[in-house]
Amino acid sequence: MTRIKTRAQLIQVGSEVIGLHGFNTTGINSVLQVAGIPKGSFYYYFASKEDFGLAVIDATAIDYSEQIESFLGDHSLSPLSPIQTYMQSGLERIEQGACKQGCLIGTLGQELSAHNETFRSRLDDIFEGWKQRFSRCLEEARQLGELPADSDCDELAEFLLAGWQGAILRAKMNRSTAPLKAFINTVFGRFLKAA
Repeated sequence: MTRIKTRAQLIQVGSEVIGLHGFNTTGINSVLQVAGIPKGSFYYYFASKEDFGLAVIDATAIDYSEQIESFLGDHSLSPLSPIQTYMQSGLERIEQGACKQGCLIGTLGQELSAHNETFRSRLDDIFEGWKQRFSRCLEEARQLGELPADSDCDELAEFLLAGWQGAILRAKMNRSTAPLKAFINTVFGRFLKAA
């Protein structure tokens, strides 16, 4: 196995293990064991556990951003429809995982932001990028008359992102998709309605 493939495998396995157990409680040896990579070779691929964590965050952010873009970049639909479809898809994905895993970036943000400035800053940059992508979609909706002309799209995007992340957290805590369904129904039944 090439060095690049092995590193990618460690990141993928790390994402899965950290998603289930958290970053601080995930041991390097457990990641190596699940990946089937000999103990002691970890530092050949990563300078430290923090370096590994940042690599997991970056890889996850790329995957999530591509996922978001695959929905929000669909210009064949009205601008609000892709947001709703994205959230519905997220609900289904979380339901398939029995509500045990949510958004890894959100989970790491809750766990690490207060204790590690490097992680906090990187995670905040990722959330800001997602917020800006939502904001652009909402601005398109505003320009097409799907939202009131005086809508603050940045503020709405912040609300969507914060509310969605909170609903994911509640779904994990309740082991139920009810919080996600309530969020989607409320947002699209009351707030994101055409003018």
